[in-house]
Amino acid sequence: EIINLMAICGLPKGTEYFFSDLHGEYEAFVHLLRSSSGIIREKIRETFGHLIPEEEEVQLANLIYYPDRNLGKIRKTGLFTEDFQKITIYRLVQICKVVSSKYTRSKVRKKMPREFAYVIDELLHVDYNDDNKRIYYSEIIHSIIDNSVADKFIVALCELIQNLTID
Repeated sequence: EIINLMAICGLPKGTEYFFSDLHGEYEAFVHLLRSSSGIIREKIRETFGHLIPEEEEVQLANLIYYPDRNLGKIRKTGLFTEDFQKITIYRLVQICKVVSSKYTRSKVRKKMPREFAYVIDELLHVDYNDDNKRIYYSEIIHSIIDNSVADKFIVALCELIQNLTID
């Protein structure tokens, strides 16, 4: 236990927020919580930098902030394709890795939604240098899509990211 506690002390401090005088500002307050006051957007930029255009960064950030609302819009426009699902899950897992890095695996597991905890834990700890694990990773994502739970999984990842960006 001493080893564990000493190791935890070596992790960065979690982000904390203190709000006051929010009378009648529910929407603004909720947006601050969902966006972690811009931290999520910052993590997206740090993670993907020049790999994705800024417009896609904004879309990914908005998806993380309001997953149900944005997935509904994406479905209506016919863009909820298999490619969109794969790319989005991949990107969300990458962001989740970044925001979970300041916590112990145990703490991250406790914040995971129960129905997807095993799968998320596996995806967060894949060794990309191992060909077998890369195939395994790919099969997990294909299975999520083939079993028609990609929308629920995307929402779960978005909510986990929100929960991990604020301690």
